[in-house]
Amino acid sequence: MSATLTQPTLDIVAAYRRSLLCRLVDDKMSKMVRQNKGGTFHLCINGHELIGVFGGMTLVPGKDWGLPYYRDRGFALGLGVDTTELFAAFLARDVKNHSGGKQMPEHYSDVDLRIPCQSSVVGSQFLQATGVALSAKLSGKDEIVYVSAGDGATSQGDFHEALNFAALHKLGVLFVIQDNDWAISVPRSEQMCNPSIAERAKNYTGLATFEIDGTDPQELLDAYSQAATRARAGEGPALIVAKVPRIGAHSISDDPKKYKSIEHVEEDEKRDPLPRFEKWLIENGHLTQEQITALHAEVKEEVETAAKEAEEFPKPDSENHEVFAPHGLIEKRSCPISKTDIVIVDAINHALHEELESDRRVVAFGQDVAHGKGGVFGVTAKLTETFGTKRCFNTPLAESTISGIAMGLSMAGYRPVAEMQFSDYMWTGINQIFNEISSLYYRSNGLWNCPLVIRMPCGGYIQGGPYHSQSVEAFLAHCPGLKIAIPSNAADAKRLMKAAIRDPNPVIFLEHKALYRQRLYSAKPEPAKEDLLPLGKAHIVHEGEDLTLITYGMLVPMAFEIANQLAKEGISLEVIDLRTIVPLDRETILTSVKKTGKVLIAHEAVKHGGFGAEIAAQISEELFPYLDAPIKRIGARNCPVPYNKEMEASVLPQKSDIEKAVKELASY
Repeated sequence: MSATLTQPTLDIVAAYRRSLLCRLVDDKMSKMVRQNKGGTFHLCINGHELIGVFGGMTLVPGKDWGLPYYRDRGFALGLGVDTTELFAAFLARDVKNHSGGKQMPEHYSDVDLRIPCQSSVVGSQFLQATGVALSAKLSGKDEIVYVSAGDGATSQGDFHEALNFAALHKLGVLFVIQDNDWAISVPRSEQMCNPSIAERAKNYTGLATFEIDGTDPQELLDAYSQAATRARAGEGPALIVAKVPRIGAHSISDDPKKYKSIEHVEEDEKRDPLPRFEKWLIENGHLTQEQITALHAEVKEEVETAAKEAEEFPKPDSENHEVFAPHGLIEKRSCPISKTDIVIVDAINHALHEELESDRRVVAFGQDVAHGKGGVFGVTAKLTETFGTKRCFNTPLAESTISGIAMGLSMAGYRPVAEMQFSDYMWTGINQIFNEISSLYYRSNGLWNCPLVIRMPCGGYIQGGPYHSQSVEAFLAHCPGLKIAIPSNAADAKRLMKAAIRDPNPVIFLEHKALYRQRLYSAKPEPAKEDLLPLGKAHIVHEGEDLTLITYGMLVPMAFEIANQLAKEGISLEVIDLRTIVPLDRETILTSVKKTGKVLIAHEAVKHGGFGAEIAAQISEELFPYLDAPIKRIGARNCPVPYNKEMEASVLPQKSDIEKAVKELASY
């Protein structure tokens, strides 16, 4: 797009001052690393100052949003982040923003300035920013969202998924690529078949693209003004690709002499944006050389003062490691609203309907969830017809998009309920789930959280074959910060879903496909609208004295049937339905094991490395003196689930397997 503006639209002298501040902060931090004052990691920002500062000053602080990457201190200072806080974060001190010592430096976070806590993962912020922008569109607000990254991040799939989604929905996102030709040590020639990032992006219809010199103040003013005006008017996103030099190393641990020629280093230094900015200011009558010299002295003193003040901040509490935001949810259980049993698929559908109706922040989306389809299993049926396409909508077939958009929406105040069509396909979205969603509360020191639900149909016993039968809970349980629910019946499913939506933490809601319409055990009278079951409460579905059977999901109906059968043979079996594995109801487990002295843990997932091993370890550590027999586990064979029905039955646990194990333990 051609430039049309000729006059600055922001305080150009303030922009220079903040660019200079960024450079001098960089110099000071580099010295402090060598002085061993608490910060051991430093990222060089030199050469990138102007593109970031102009971006920050384009936004309205406290209204618009910023998701800058780790080499964008210029944006943070341009938007108004406190310099002393930046130094304190650099020293890993107990500072209000920027994680309180939990994150490395340059991972910006500021609630008041709407900078969600950023991470080290390259390119993950693109989809989160797009989700934040979607929240503005759903709310009818003219907020815009800035998101930045280096040219290396454009090789990530999330970059292209975000461009597609933002263009598809005409979202107000400014995608800013600070292109310095290097992805750490990998040159452009070894990374991109098309050397032009903007050219690659032009096929996203509705995306405005700008290729500019990121060291030229006028080009920056023009591009940002046009992109921001367009985005705020609801005309769609923009991609600004700014060529900038990286003057210095990638980080404190990098030596550019190993991969950059002397000529390349010298060329970068010649393109230093600060001298060019100073010349431009003088030529256009904004400042004199004397004023620039005075500003240097003034800003240097400000930097020295900020660094000194930062050293006075206390060190954080070394035992502060809470991964979950607190909540005030309490269990509510009243009389069922009907004596007629409903199945799990209808129970979850009703829970979603009630939560969408009672809370405008709740939105449902995912693959095939909208309109007449209502999901491949019909769980979201009629939601679009009832609440409209802004409250229940389809997404591209892209799991990273689904989870990244959900995170962005939740950070901006929504309560997203996202569906992944099968848990088997969560893996392309696992970066957003494991690295981003799960840790936000912890790494932001409690300033940000992710109140979202990701629904996943899971499990086998339906001849789904290797890619429609996986049980993934053990993988998820290994990630601190995720709550995991696995209901076995309709009443629990409805109450758990409502609690999950209201929980301030991310919840993975696993729904067993074989139980969706199962009636023999799983169909139950429907709980009332106000009923809730907070996560972390197990249920003893069959009381007994001789042996404790701990299970969840599909194996609960099996265990319940076996318990009733064995009672006739004189074996008193206590069956615990965990209902949620994170948080784990240790109290119910330990109390039961103390009573019976014998334990069988059964789950559908592969036995090797399964969640049952964790339960067994905790019981062994806590209650070894109470045990009258070895702890026994049942799980699937250590192989994928095959399609053939007889082969599937040989891989997955059967009732006969559970019954045999119970009798063996009972005989001790």
